[in-house]
Amino acid sequence: MLQPDLRSRKPIYEQIMDNLRDEILSGVLAPDEKLPSVRDLSKQLTVNPNTVQKAYRELERQRYVYTSAGLGTFVEKPEARQPDLNLRKEGMELLKSSIEMLKRSGLEFEEIKSAILDFVKEEEEKR
Repeated sequence: MLQPDLRSRKPIYEQIMDNLRDEILSGVLAPDEKLPSVRDLSKQLTVNPNTVQKAYRELERQRYVYTSAGLGTFVEKPEARQPDLNLRKEGMELLKSSIEMLKRSGLEFEEIKSAILDFVKEEEEKR
């Protein structure tokens, strides 16, 4: 589980969200799996419960998790999730700038394309 980086400029609730989102998307946390309670996770991470609550609330808004009154917070099924358009845009911008950097380093476009395809193939094999 995540250990928040107190020196990071990124708010702790976003660090928690990013970690949980990564665990959900990678399959570490399965659909309908129960997440730790707000109180338990806040004790584990030694952060304010409101910080964990804010992360859970935002993940619920994005449909990565759902809350069942009296039972807790659970991982949502993939088909219920909404795409995070800001994250997609940020990722595409990062990909473009990475490709530009590789071109400036002297790599030919075909080498870059091949490396990207190899990476995609490796990721598909992990599934």
